Amino acid sequence: MKDWKDRIQSAFAQDLPGAKAHQAIMSYARDGASEVRAKGESFREGSVLALVYPKDNIAHLNFILRPTYDGVHSGQVAFPGGKREEADRDLEDTALREASEEVGIIPQKVEVIGSLTEVYIPPSNFIVRPYLAIAEERPDFIADEREVEAILEYPLEAFLHASSITQERINIPNLGNVKVGAFKPGEHVIWGATAMMLAELRQMLA
Repeated sequence: MKDWKDRIQSAFAQDLPGAKAHQAIMSYARDGASEVRAKGESFREGSVLALVYPKDNIAHLNFILRPTYDGVHSGQVAFPGGKREEADRDLEDTALREASEEVGIIPQKVEVIGSLTEVYIPPSNFIVRPYLAIAEERPDFIADEREVEAILEYPLEAFLHASSITQERINIPNLGNVKVGAFKPGEHVIWGATAMMLAELRQMLA
């Protein structure tokens, strides 16, 4: 993992690609987080944790598959994360707490390297800050049965090539059946805000 850690730390020492990376995969026109903040509009804050760890001596990322429910993010693939609570010291604390609650990650066993550009999610009115962390060993994942349908693990390399980005048709509330930029490292499609985060990480590490 040392090579990956050095590579990731080097990437975070540079300016983030930000909106340009997001636009490469956005499924529809939307305000960026900075634009929402500038307008003084109300929104909710949250964060997610993208964890890089070794599995079979290969760097992996873990995701969650959300359960099917009556909500805008039903059945989607995402990084572990959620809403900032009053007791959280900051958004990094939120990301670590949520990752612990949703998939059993032990905060003391991961090292947060930095944060990616925040993403605005119009359907749920959230501004989400993604954090990237590294673990020296694969965590013993434990899924929260209420919030996690399945824990998904994919090699980091699966997201770093130009050919990793594909086009998929997704049913989006209020928009219908829309072709979106996405990643499909396995049977599940990763699109929307999570794909935007991955697109920025891909540009940083590719």
